[in-house]
Amino acid sequence: MKTFCGRANPTTGALDWVEESEEYDYHQEIARSSYADMLHDKDRNEKYFLGIRAAVRRVKSRGQQAVVLDIGTGTGLLSMMAVSAGADYCYALEVFKPMADAAVRIVEKNGFRDKIKIINKHSTEVTVGPEGDMQSRANILVTELFDTELIGEGALPSYEHAHKNLVQTDCEAVPHRATVYAQLVESERLWSWARLLPLRVGGHEVVPNPEETSCAGAPTVCDIQLSQVPPTHFHPLSQVLPMYRVDFSRPVSSSPERLTARFPALGSGSAQVVLSWWDMDMDPEGTIICSMAPSWTLPNPENFPWRDHWMQCVYFLPVEMHVTEGEMVRLTLCHDDYSLWYNIQPDSQEGGDSEPPISRPLCTCQAHMVWTRPRFGELNDPKRTDRYVEALKTIVRPDSVCLSVSDGSLLPIFAHILGAHKVLAANDLTGTIQVLESHPQQLTSNSLGDEQVSVLIGEPYFTTSLLPWHSLYFWYSRTVLSGRLCDDVTLLPQSASLCMAPMEFKSSLHFRESREAEPHPLWEYPCRALAEPLEVMTFDFRQRVPEEVVKSEGSVTLSRKGRCHGVALWMDYHLTDDISVSTGLTQPPNQQGDCEWSPHRKQAVYFFSSPWESAGDDASSVTYSLAFQPATGDIIMEFIPGPSRHTTSA
Repeated sequence: MKTFCGRANPTTGALDWVEESEEYDYHQEIARSSYADMLHDKDRNEKYFLGIRAAVRRVKSRGQQAVVLDIGTGTGLLSMMAVSAGADYCYALEVFKPMADAAVRIVEKNGFRDKIKIINKHSTEVTVGPEGDMQSRANILVTELFDTELIGEGALPSYEHAHKNLVQTDCEAVPHRATVYAQLVESERLWSWARLLPLRVGGHEVVPNPEETSCAGAPTVCDIQLSQVPPTHFHPLSQVLPMYRVDFSRPVSSSPERLTARFPALGSGSAQVVLSWWDMDMDPEGTIICSMAPSWTLPNPENFPWRDHWMQCVYFLPVEMHVTEGEMVRLTLCHDDYSLWYNIQPDSQEGGDSEPPISRPLCTCQAHMVWTRPRFGELNDPKRTDRYVEALKTIVRPDSVCLSVSDGSLLPIFAHILGAHKVLAANDLTGTIQVLESHPQQLTSNSLGDEQVSVLIGEPYFTTSLLPWHSLYFWYSRTVLSGRLCDDVTLLPQSASLCMAPMEFKSSLHFRESREAEPHPLWEYPCRALAEPLEVMTFDFRQRVPEEVVKSEGSVTLSRKGRCHGVALWMDYHLTDDISVSTGLTQPPNQQGDCEWSPHRKQAVYFFSSPWESAGDDASSVTYSLAFQPATGDIIMEFIPGPSRHTTSA
């Protein structure tokens, strides 16, 4: 089977789709997906087993054989649980062939071949009868078709079809039911992810255009680890409300639906965001509960079961609405067969029967089609903006010809406000600057109006960047543009540093293993640095990209006690000699090693094959070997934990 894989190309700024050969180990793609996180989710597995065992006992108590239908079996784990709990037979459906093949081998190896049939079909294609895929309808329905939003993987239409065609009318279902909860809040931090907000630049206010301020925003849910958003970062305007409940043991409808909760506002503020999660009852009595509630809702947060495959949801309201404490408010949840969305209205008597449309909100300003939620947060970050403005003030002159090389950047506007003679933007989406609709390597003297660029600026940010060093495309652009630059051209940033820190992860990330770095938003994952951050490689943008490989080797001593699961890597950009911005740590780790990470960019993590125990006595270290490949823009890297021999730096 041939596989297409996306590969960021830092030399061109493009995302290249590469056709891998039949020898490509696509099993690694599966291993890095949510399968491993699910399989290591102890709480999920225990609750499913208890629910399945209880369902089998209920069926057996009625004098019936327990015949299980497992839709989306994956590795076959839930089917094997069912047989272990006493089920007589199990039909396990898996539409993804590589996973279905793996399930066959796993089932056989565990001795369940005679009682579990793996069917490599979508559930809607399965037939029932003497000559069909299933000999008879099942009386126990087991599924794990749920995502962070509950219904985003097509759970509703799958259940709808199964009840009509594959299971008996009195079937047991595991899970038995699910409930979606919501809380209305005001949050400056989260709202900054919803749209572009006004900014102050050198005494001027930069205001978004009306199309952006009136846009309903992106229709997709924002899924994050809400446990990592402390309650001090939002102001609750409602209690936690049960908004939507679905009973999986009865016929399910995937038809669009509108549900409304009426409540008095808990406090005064701007209703901006809905925080949402769901619980599953694994049995009819609701004694076996698998909850996705964030840790700060629990009486004992330290017992919170960390998950990475199921998180929590943030929904941005189409418009923010001011509410007053005690005012009656209507929060409306709408859903179709794959998604949820929310709206809000005052619960006034006048027009009280009017309801918001059931159609999904859609982006009309185009910005939400280009910028991600974290990117909106980055552009709205006033501290970050101030750093760029302060740096620009030191280099922009009335006769400056500025060229910006970044995607969707506000830097050209800042340069214009600060008095640059001419501002050009390549690879940019701003509307008040002369936009050059071409890549830097395609620019000609005519494109630049026969002028030489005196100031080359970039954040840098590119939509195709997956790993921190992919933004080195700015360096390649600077090299390609050398003939268009003044001899004394000023660059912002003038250089960059690749930084690393050995890490202990307290979350499911430590179950991972990789032979190369992976992108992760580390602000969402509790972790500790077991050593102080170290600059391991530098890139001087004032010089052209070198032709030969650049190497860096050394080691960092583990000065804190803990289990070292791998290393985190990120880029620091040096705008001037004394002004820098980081895509990683926002401040040095504290004495215990706790870290605060930038929420705007993903960092890279290189995981060891097995964790290394550090006693915190400088007896252990991580040796690193890095090689920057100018021809491809890649960084070949290797990190090896072990006993300390010596400590050096790049």
